[in-house]
Amino acid sequence: MSELSRRSLLVGATAGLAGAALAAGPLAAVATAAVRTPKVLFIGLDGAGRLDRVRDADTPVLDSLMAAGITAPTSLYASPMARTESAPGWSTLLTGVWPDKHGVRDNSFSGADYGSYPDFLTRVERARPALRTYAVASWAPITERIVSAEVDTRVATPSAEYDKGTTARVVAELTGGNPDAVFVQLDNVDHAGHASGAASRAYLDALRAADAQVGEMLTAVKARASYAAEDWLVLISADHGHTDAGGHGGNSWGERQTFVLASGGGLPARTVREDVRIVDVAATALRHLGITADPARQLDGRPLQTPAADDFDALRPKLTGAVDETGVGAGVLGFTRTPPPGWSVDNSAMGGGGITEWRGWSFTTDEFWTRAAPGQQRESNVRARGVFAVADGDEWSDAATTGTFDSTLVSPAWPVQGGAPATLSFSSHYLQEGAQRAEVLVSYDDGTPVPVRTYTADAVARAETVALDVPSGARTVRVRFRYTGGNNWYWAVDGVKVTAG
Repeated sequence: MSELSRRSLLVGATAGLAGAALAAGPLAAVATAAVRTPKVLFIGLDGAGRLDRVRDADTPVLDSLMAAGITAPTSLYASPMARTESAPGWSTLLTGVWPDKHGVRDNSFSGADYGSYPDFLTRVERARPALRTYAVASWAPITERIVSAEVDTRVATPSAEYDKGTTARVVAELTGGNPDAVFVQLDNVDHAGHASGAASRAYLDALRAADAQVGEMLTAVKARASYAAEDWLVLISADHGHTDAGGHGGNSWGERQTFVLASGGGLPARTVREDVRIVDVAATALRHLGITADPARQLDGRPLQTPAADDFDALRPKLTGAVDETGVGAGVLGFTRTPPPGWSVDNSAMGGGGITEWRGWSFTTDEFWTRAAPGQQRESNVRARGVFAVADGDEWSDAATTGTFDSTLVSPAWPVQGGAPATLSFSSHYLQEGAQRAEVLVSYDDGTPVPVRTYTADAVARAETVALDVPSGARTVRVRFRYTGGNNWYWAVDGVKVTAG
């Protein structure tokens, strides 16, 4: 299919579960959503994370879902956090937390902690046991090891039936049963990837076959006698991608690619999101069903229904291609040294020379930063989203330099109430070497900056919170992130905000 034809299909499509509501008009959609019973269908396509290949394939059903909802390209971790394999991938998707929490780092399942971080269907059962949960998978370990016995029905499809049998079982359940939350995994795209590679015709054919099977399931949903009274949220994702030649498990961009498609549940149509992570799938499903996660077992994901604004993400239109970096690839737009409005970078003590992209604090994306230097734990920066800030002395030093790396990222002055508590939160991904140092400092009413957190040892993929002791009479707080070092490692931060309480 030509790109022009595909774009015409995406623009013109009104098929899909959200499409019916859109066709009825916005008021009708709001009115019916208020009374319909929420239900979730999460379809996992093993090994299909290459959204670029999905777009190359003949996949009219997935195309219609993209037209009717949210399309979110995203990426995975790599070792040492976890290999890009099925056990960590499905564990992350189903639990809504990253491998450093659920503990599964490869296909051995060694270290799994599903007791602390159960799959989302188990969370449904514990919160609302009257709801019916159903899981079926072509890859048996999903329903035998990840999905708990608390789920109403778990099926590992016999190998002789494979994806056809998995699809038939889901269709039967949707047709004759009354499930509220359904998970299904199809496996054949992964087999095609291993056998022929993601660049092959066989991989595209497997995507087309999986698309037809997704279509069978959606047809069964829409044929339900109670469909008009139901609000179905459809989620599609994948556990990992593949190299062009075939295979996965490593840290290449092809292996780390994945995506989230979401349609129905009142989500906006024809929307592309760059701030989504695969941990958001479980959180989105639970939110749609009206279930709040246990704070003691907090999800890493956040619901697609409640996007959060971030100053760094506003820089996406300003991102440019590589200047000095040679491994990023042509056409990858992913860095700027221009801060967002209200922010500034103090490079008054910054050394000279070095790689242009990293001369002081820069703003970048996962694809750009990790492809610049793969295999050095940049891939573990999973708690950042979209565009984030980086001070990278290691990459800066790949060209001749003078002096040291000494750069400070300075926030806007945010309002606070004197004498009242406030909390600074941000994601932090820090790798330490030698004399390198990272400091978080705050100043009230532009007074003297005071350190509130210092890093002198590895602090990988952290969600940080710092209680601020706001002085009496203070009206504003400004935050500084100062990184000093030379040919050492790096520091990445994102999602910086100050909240009362």
